[in-house]
Amino acid sequence: MTPLTLYPEKSTERTRWILKQRGPKTPHAPLIPYGNFLEAEPGPDGTPWLCHTLLLTNRECAFRCLMCDLWQDTLDTPTQPGAIAAQVQEALSVPGVARALKLYNAGSFFDPGQVPRDDYSEIAAHIRNSEFDRVIVESHTAFLSGKHTEHVLAFRDAIAPATLEVAIGLETVHAQALEKLNKHMSVEDFRRAAGFLTENKIALRVFLLVRPPFLSEDEGVEWGCRSLDTAAACGATFAALLPTRAGNGALEMLAAQRHYAPPTLQSLEACLRYGLGLGTKMRVTADLWDIEPFVHNDDDRACVARIAVMNTSQRAG
Repeated sequence: MTPLTLYPEKSTERTRWILKQRGPKTPHAPLIPYGNFLEAEPGPDGTPWLCHTLLLTNRECAFRCLMCDLWQDTLDTPTQPGAIAAQVQEALSVPGVARALKLYNAGSFFDPGQVPRDDYSEIAAHIRNSEFDRVIVESHTAFLSGKHTEHVLAFRDAIAPATLEVAIGLETVHAQALEKLNKHMSVEDFRRAAGFLTENKIALRVFLLVRPPFLSEDEGVEWGCRSLDTAAACGATFAALLPTRAGNGALEMLAAQRHYAPPTLQSLEACLRYGLGLGTKMRVTADLWDIEPFVHNDDDRACVARIAVMNTSQRAG
C-alpha cells in the first residue's frame, strides 16, 4: 500500500483523497427528482404518519464528507433556476394523503448553489396548496448562521402554517472522529445552529452515525449514545440513527486499512433502545433502508424485526 492511499492527517488534503476514491455518478434528468415516494415514520405525537419524500436533483454539495454517497445522484452543473420548483410542482400535482413533506437534496436546502433562493416562493406556494403539516429539509450548519439566517426565516414564513423542520447531520459528538469525517463543522457549530432553530420555532432533526470510521464497535455504541444525549439536550425533536454504510469508495479504502467496519445490528439496536429510554420528547428511529448487507444470520433477522417494532411503537419495550 503506497502512502497516497492512506487517509490524510491534514484536513487540507482530505477532500482530494476522498474525491480520488470515487466511482462514476448516476445520470439524472435535471428537472425530475431522482426519488419520489411515501414512507411512514412516527409523527410529533409518536404515532405513525405518512411522509411524502422527494429526493431532489441538483448540483453537488459544496462539502465532501468522508462517508457520503449522496454525491452519486447529484449534478456537476449548477442547478437551473426554476428546476427545483418544477420538481416539487410535478411531484405534488397529484393530491396525496401524506401529512409531512421531505425535500432532501443531498446536501443543504439553504445552499443557494444547490437550491436557488429565487425558487423559494414558488416552492412554498406548491407546499401551501398541498396543505402539509410539516416540511422537512436538510442543511449543513454553515447555512444556519450569519447572512443565511434571513433566508431560512423567510422560507419558514413562506410555508406557514406548515411547520419547518431542519435536519442536520451531526453524525457523532466524538470530536476527533467528526473532524476526520471532513464535514467542516464542530459539535459547537451544531449547538449554535440548534439554538438558532429553537429560538425561531423551527424543529430540529438530527442524523447520527452508528460506528463512524475510526471508532471500534464498543466505541460506536458509546458515542452513539453520547450523541443522542447531545441531540436531546439541544432540543432535537427527531433523531435518526444510521448504520455507517460502505459504497462510496472511500469507506472501502478505509476498511482495507482497518479504519472502518460496518456496525453490527445489535449495536444499532442498542443505540435505539438507549435513545427511546431517555424519557424525552425526541423521537428516535434506526434506519433500516437497504439493511440486507448487515444481515448475516437468524439472530440478525430477529434484530431487524425488533428494531422495526421499536421504530413504529417508539418504545424500547
